[in-house]
Amino acid sequence: MKVILGMSGGVDSSVAAWLLKEQGYDVEGLFMKNWEQDDTNDYCAAAQDLADAQAVCDQLHIKLHAVNFAQAYWDRVFALFLAEYKAGRTPNPDILCNKEIKFKAFLEHAESLGADYIATGHYAKVDQGRLLKSKDRDKDQTYFLHAVNPEALKKTLFPVGEYLKQEIREIAKELNLVTHHKKDSTGICFIGERRFKTFLQEYLLTKPGDIIDTQGKHLGTHHGLMFHTIGQRQGLGIGGGHSSLNEPWYVVDKDMTNNTLIVAQGADHPMLFAQGLTCGEIHWLTPLKSELPLTCYAKIRYRQTEQACIISPPDKGQHHVIFSVPQRAITPGQYIVFYDKNQCLGGAVIEQIIR
Repeated sequence: MKVILGMSGGVDSSVAAWLLKEQGYDVEGLFMKNWEQDDTNDYCAAAQDLADAQAVCDQLHIKLHAVNFAQAYWDRVFALFLAEYKAGRTPNPDILCNKEIKFKAFLEHAESLGADYIATGHYAKVDQGRLLKSKDRDKDQTYFLHAVNPEALKKTLFPVGEYLKQEIREIAKELNLVTHHKKDSTGICFIGERRFKTFLQEYLLTKPGDIIDTQGKHLGTHHGLMFHTIGQRQGLGIGGGHSSLNEPWYVVDKDMTNNTLIVAQGADHPMLFAQGLTCGEIHWLTPLKSELPLTCYAKIRYRQTEQACIISPPDKGQHHVIFSVPQRAITPGQYIVFYDKNQCLGGAVIEQIIR
C-alpha cells in the first residue's frame, strides 16, 4: 500500500516516516509550501523546513515531493482569516488549513500520485472512521482536526498518535535524524516571529475607537477592534489610575456598531463568564446515535479541559450550547469542539455569547 506522508521538516513527521516504513508501507514524502507573501528568512522558515525534510527522506531512503498550495491557501484560508478579523472576530486558521489544505488539496494531490493513503504527524487516532484522542493527551490535536471531511479521515494514517511526544523524540535521537532536537512550531505559521499587530496592519485598515468600562466610563483609545480578543489582558494601554481597584483590565466585549472596546477589572469579573453560546451548523464526524438535544462534553479552546454541556436542536441554522458551569472568555470566531469520552464528535464556529 502506497502512503504519501505530509512532511513539515519537524520531528513528528520525520519519525512518522520511519514508523510507516517499519509497518511495511511504500512511503513517499510530500512537502507543502502554503505561503509566499514576504517569504523571507526573517519571517518564514520554509526553506530550512524543506531542507530538513529532504535530509530525513535521504536518510530513510524515501522520495520527497514538493508542491505549492500558496494560491489555494490564500483563497480558502487566508482570505477568510482576514474577513473574520475585519468583522471583529477571532478565527483559527490552523483548523481551516487542516480542512481545506492538508486533508483536501493534499489528499487530492497525493491520490493523483497514486497514494492509497495519506499520513501526517498529527497527534490523533482514527479507528473505523472515528476520530479519537492520541495516546499523548497533552499533545492531542483532535481539536484542530474536527472540521476535516470524514471521508478524508478514512484515508488517513496518524502514526505518532500511538506514542508520547517524548517517545517520538527518543526514536528520532536513536535514528540520529536531523530533526531530533528541533523545536515544535508554535503560533500562526504565516506570521512567524513578528508581532501579530504589525502583520495585521499590512492587510487591514486600522480604525481607532474608544475603550470604556462596563458602566460606560471612557478609559482610553484602541487602535482597532481587530487587535483585541475576549479575555485579553495585555496591550490595552490602560493605567491603574482609572480605578481604586488594584487589578488588571480585561477585554469583556466588543461593540462593533460603535467601534467600542469594553473592558472590566479582575480576572474573575462576571462579564468574563457566560453560561452558553450560539454556534452555526455543526460539522459531525460520524452520525449521531440519538437526536438532539445531546448531552456531551465540549471545549472552546485548544488548551482546555472538556466541559459538560447540552446542545440544542437547530433553530434557524443556529444551535444553543449551554454549559453546566459558566465558561470564561467565550470568543466568537473561535471553535467549539464536542467530545464523547475519547472520541471527537465534531464542532462548529462560535457565533455569539449567551450571558
